Amino acid sequence: MVTAPARPAMRVRLRSLRVKGRQLDDVIRVAEFRSALRHFLSVSERVASRHGLTPQRYLLLLLIKGAPDRRQRTTVTELTDSMQLAQHTVTELVNRAVKVGLVRREASLDDRRVTYVSLTAEGDRRLSASFRDLEVERRALAAAIARIDRKKSQSRSS
Repeated sequence: MVTAPARPAMRVRLRSLRVKGRQLDDVIRVAEFRSALRHFLSVSERVASRHGLTPQRYLLLLLIKGAPDRRQRTTVTELTDSMQLAQHTVTELVNRAVKVGLVRREASLDDRRVTYVSLTAEGDRRLSASFRDLEVERRALAAAIARIDRKKSQSRSS
């Protein structure tokens, strides 16, 4: 019986994962950040669900309400960029949110080719309740990021 040779590719890969000094500190900080972020997202999903929202619908409502121009409305194209999803995916997400009464479409008065998406009273109510319930988690995430930044500053000064 012939035994298969050891996998050299695996040995090379393991060697490439070894890091030293400051690079290891960076890897640890990124791991801490990703862990804190994942915890925040996990809690956000549970809170959104309690208020009858899927994680994607919560994000949709948040991005509409928090539009950078402060108008609390946006377009599907802008949502596509913000959500990093394909246009047809965002269009379907908006269609479903319209169907259940969370958002509405409004034609632009300036340009008939443009349609804005804004929250209905029900969408605003559910987003506000979810957002309020996540206050402690947002503070905890901000504190975790601040700790990671402090560690980065300390490791650079040593």
